[in-house]
Amino acid sequence: MTYQETLDYLFTKLPMFTRIGATAFKKDLTNTIALCEALGNPHKKFKTIHIAGTNGKGSTSHMLAAVLQSAGYKTGLYTSPHLHDFRERIKVNGQMCEQAFVVDFTKRVTPLIDTIEPSFFEITVAMAFDYFAQQQVDIAVIEVGLGGRLDSTNIVTPVLSVITNIGYDHMNMLGNTLELIASEKAGIIKPNIPVVIGEYLPETKPIFIKKAKQENAPIVFAQEKRYVADFKNEHHQLTIDVAEHGSDMRHSYVLDLPGIYQTKNILTVIQAIHLLRVQGWQLDETIVKKALHQVKKLTGFYGRWQLVHEHPSIVFDVAHNEDGIRQLTEQLELPTYQHLHIVMGMVKDKDIAKVLKLMPKNATYYFSKAPMPRALEEATLHAMAAEFGLTGKHYSTVNNALQAAVNSSDKQDLIVVCGSVFIVAEANIDAIKF
Repeated sequence: MTYQETLDYLFTKLPMFTRIGATAFKKDLTNTIALCEALGNPHKKFKTIHIAGTNGKGSTSHMLAAVLQSAGYKTGLYTSPHLHDFRERIKVNGQMCEQAFVVDFTKRVTPLIDTIEPSFFEITVAMAFDYFAQQQVDIAVIEVGLGGRLDSTNIVTPVLSVITNIGYDHMNMLGNTLELIASEKAGIIKPNIPVVIGEYLPETKPIFIKKAKQENAPIVFAQEKRYVADFKNEHHQLTIDVAEHGSDMRHSYVLDLPGIYQTKNILTVIQAIHLLRVQGWQLDETIVKKALHQVKKLTGFYGRWQLVHEHPSIVFDVAHNEDGIRQLTEQLELPTYQHLHIVMGMVKDKDIAKVLKLMPKNATYYFSKAPMPRALEEATLHAMAAEFGLTGKHYSTVNNALQAAVNSSDKQDLIVVCGSVFIVAEANIDAIKF
């Protein structure tokens, strides 16, 4: 098979959560274990950092990967979903795996696919582990796909576990209370392996403490160790002053990720780096600061308050759940603009009403959908949004919606594309006429 034929096979043959939703979610690790055993258990041949959370796990994963590779460690990075190229999921030192590897791997496991009928995600996890083992990485940063306890990535025994935060998302699979969701995320806490908790809530802290105690895992709450003393967002970058509780010690970091929600993720990242240093990883502070200033360049991380055009300003952001949209609306208070235009689409299994309730009413909306079965029809989203006082029109494709927003904008306006990873993936700035 060619590379494209291989992708077509993977996307159509295997149940894919991003396309069909919950029916593609396998609620046990049996298939992943079987796949990896057939491959010689590649995940046992390199060290890992395992990262879960409702929001922020992608940013945290990429920042840690940038730091580790800048410090001279050969670093794997597994994340999901991808925006444009399937191989974005599997990188070593910021470089995507080769097309030939994807083809070869798929050929090798096709007989097993026919036997055990794994999901798309189970195959991609095994593929990533096999690639990292082949590449002989020193360490791999592994982002959880969904939940934690039953996620396919949860066969690793990491040197460090990280849980960024807990919020309402995927309730149909993880539970409809914060306590239940936290219990699923806490499933990545392993015996005697230290765990960093980023943000916590009164409902979730006891869940993490109980699980860590059961596993005899040292637990650290990042926000109890450090706090953001000050930050400023200018010139498309974020300067953050981080201070330690009970100390005069301060460090200033300049991030090329300008979203102000990174003020929360940075505390998690810095605490994770501290624990890695304790384990013996050589992560010089000068290297850490340099790496955090060029995360996008080092790891190819995009879609988080990403400025793609100026005059008018066009920003892509993958915010798609209640907490993510709340952070997005806080971000919208910072820049200066004349009028706000929002290109938006969502998938059916999100809590649409909670998201729409948070969206600004002083914007013009352009509703659309990604070409996938999970996508909410643009006319349906338009009608639901009207109930919350959001006005605009709907369009059959994302680029038609974006073009309409550009056509209606002045040079001082701001256009934000958001609501789903898949909406951002569909938006092609090169296809827009200015």
